[in-house]
Amino acid sequence: MHIVNRRQFGKIEAFEFGYGPVGRPFMSVYIYALDGVIIDTGQSHMQKYVLEQLRNTHPHIILLTHHHEDHSGNALALSRFHHIEIFGHSITVAKMAANRKILPYQRYIWGKSENVSVKPLGSVIESAHFTLRPIHTPGHSKDHTVFLEEKNGWLFAGDLYLGERIKYFRSDEKIYDQIDSLKKMREYDFDAIFCAHNPCLENGKPRIAHKLQFLEDIVGRVQVLQKQGLSDNAIVKRMDSNKDRGVKLMTLGNVSFANMLRSAMRGSTF
Repeated sequence: MHIVNRRQFGKIEAFEFGYGPVGRPFMSVYIYALDGVIIDTGQSHMQKYVLEQLRNTHPHIILLTHHHEDHSGNALALSRFHHIEIFGHSITVAKMAANRKILPYQRYIWGKSENVSVKPLGSVIESAHFTLRPIHTPGHSKDHTVFLEEKNGWLFAGDLYLGERIKYFRSDEKIYDQIDSLKKMREYDFDAIFCAHNPCLENGKPRIAHKLQFLEDIVGRVQVLQKQGLSDNAIVKRMDSNKDRGVKLMTLGNVSFANMLRSAMRGSTF
């Protein structure tokens, strides 16, 4: 099943793409376009639809929030189609140039990103009418970067937000880095969160604060149990309701709620 939708948020065009090998897609991906700037490029399984939908956006630059295949999957194709350059964090530059291995579920759900030349970001990205400030927000990935349009209060958030109460982590996510990144963004002014999977047009800062509180509560509960002398496995057993067993099975454990707990354990001082 394929999902292809175009939505208009004022001066921002949002393109939603979903790919489901069997039935509804596991998760849709949004590409944003404004004033000749494309932010993220979607999953390669939807390349034909991405090129078709973004044909008339007349972009002059592509920005990547991070290297994950659902964000960078069509970077090369869009770059070649529109004859434009791609920019990202310095770690994104290295990741997109390397031969990266992905797991079977990632290839199945999203498809693989092709190697492509990415240029490092400057301090700001200027278009004819807007100024985007890149802000490094690691945690979901080492290279994760958001783009803030301060005048209009827009945050192009990649995977920083996703939701106030997230259900699971990838095995390489770092909860303490995410907490620090959310605290950092709490200091900026914005109202709309243009998330790559869950756009929210208002109350952006309270949403960020609620997610921060949720992650800090997870860490606090883990640390209480560590103080009581429980082992890592005992803590997982105590806190994990195992409602994510389908996702855990499909990803062979690469995505799970337990990964969030283990990340909290690894960085704990107890």
